[in-house]
Amino acid sequence: MITRLFFSALAVLITAYTLDGVTVDPWWWAVVVAIVLGFVNACIKPLVKLLALPINLLTLGLFTFVINGLMVMLCSWVVKPHFEVENLWWAMGFSIVLTLVSWLLHLFFPPKKK
Repeated sequence: MITRLFFSALAVLITAYTLDGVTVDPWWWAVVVAIVLGFVNACIKPLVKLLALPINLLTLGLFTFVINGLMVMLCSWVVKPHFEVENLWWAMGFSIVLTLVSWLLHLFFPPKKK
């Protein structure tokens, strides 16, 4: 669990330093951002996706990017002023890049099997 948190925080840091519209300051707040984002994605996102199902069906799933961006904006609002996202476009970009960075980290450092 600690290893997962470390890799999530590292992914948040890499993504925040890659994108101009996203800041994490100071760097150790990336751990808090990873925890809050994990909580938001586990608890709130499924409910929002269920409520937005008709819109998501009409847009053929593209509204999921907006939902992901809104979850990042919510996380930014909770962890403010240490994690700031300028607008929804940066939040959607953050969620896409964060997914790619997390995938790459897990590709190079696979979790150990029990």
